[in-house]
Amino acid sequence: MLGWLGVDSTVHDSWDLWAAVVLVVLIVAFFDLLLCWMIVPGVRKVVERTRMRWDDTLFSTRVLRCGCHVVSAIVLVVVLPVVFEEKSEARLVMMRLMNVYLVVEIFRFISAAVYAAFGIVASRPAWQNKPIKGLRQTAQGIALLICTILVISILMDKSPTILLTSLGASAAVLMLIFRDSILGFVSGIQLSANDMLKVGDWISVPKFGADGSVEEVSLTTVKIRNWDNTIVTLPPYQLVSDSFVNWHAMQLSGGRRIQLSVPVDMTSIGSCTPQMLERFRKIRLLGDFLEQTLRENAEYNASQGIGDGEPPINGRQLTNLAVFRAYMMRYLQQLPTARKDLKLTVRLLPPTDTGVPVELYFYTTSIYFVDYVQVELAVFEHMMCALPEFGLRVYQSPSGEDLRAWTAAVRAGAGALSQPAAATESASARPE
Repeated sequence: MLGWLGVDSTVHDSWDLWAAVVLVVLIVAFFDLLLCWMIVPGVRKVVERTRMRWDDTLFSTRVLRCGCHVVSAIVLVVVLPVVFEEKSEARLVMMRLMNVYLVVEIFRFISAAVYAAFGIVASRPAWQNKPIKGLRQTAQGIALLICTILVISILMDKSPTILLTSLGASAAVLMLIFRDSILGFVSGIQLSANDMLKVGDWISVPKFGADGSVEEVSLTTVKIRNWDNTIVTLPPYQLVSDSFVNWHAMQLSGGRRIQLSVPVDMTSIGSCTPQMLERFRKIRLLGDFLEQTLRENAEYNASQGIGDGEPPINGRQLTNLAVFRAYMMRYLQQLPTARKDLKLTVRLLPPTDTGVPVELYFYTTSIYFVDYVQVELAVFEHMMCALPEFGLRVYQSPSGEDLRAWTAAVRAGAGALSQPAAATESASARPE
């Protein structure tokens, strides 16, 4: 061939050597293309006809192509040294480069196989939406670290153990460099093993202003899309070291808690008068509550020898606050959006300087934000409208309008008092 090209190999001794190297490389490259052209489509047709689905991912085009490249690299490593003379520097350099090429191709094949294996695991129902991306990146990172150590040891012609020993002396520096990756790897294992977090979960991390759906969990980051479509990125170890709220269990239960409290003015609480009882009997939701409660109170008072002429304080008495609590309890029990199988109660909280808080504690079937807010507002508004019907008042701090009304009332009173005084003075000043 060199003679056909007009090159005299006797004059240029290196021409025949490098021509042979180029020929070997071209032949191996053609062999690689032939493998990819024949094996990849054939294997893909076979796996696509099987009933199983995991083999479609395991024997993907990427994995098969990387496998063909590994075979071609092995052939190149075996054939190419034959071209060079024994113990020549060119042969030594070329062997090192070919070994590095073989290690890199093996790493690419392992990385593709790991990606396919984790894809198969992610398709399993038990692993749906779990943060396995961080574990996959960790496995690929370990393979990359091993590949890097092997490549450096081949180029330096040193044993990998010597390189690892020298790296041990700089472990502190490496820990500083790969701190986030190491912490992210450990945190990812904890998040997956304890089932603390999955892609699609709704979580709240008030410390970092995160409140939304988890979009991605990787080795170094957790991406959370807030409800205003802003993205909050957190390192995984922050979720392990600090506390966060995961609302996924609430969504699975089908019930979301509503906890409302309204402060009632303590001066508006009192015993029920006959007029009030007559008005309460017209409220349908109370049903037989009034009659049953009044009968029980009368029986108790009679058993204690308390007659009708005695002060009500000596026996049991019914208050307007107790009737209101019974009404709200029955209102929640008949509410279509309230869960009857979960906790449902109306209770009083400890009194404060702003009144006695009456709290509604129940669960609603509307777990999504918009529907949940609508149910919460409807119950709150009904509670506020029902309070005056029972002679109760909501405690509210004086506002500017209240102060203006008080000022106007004081001025009107002062003016009314000054008019009789002026009339008296004018009468006394008249001559007789």
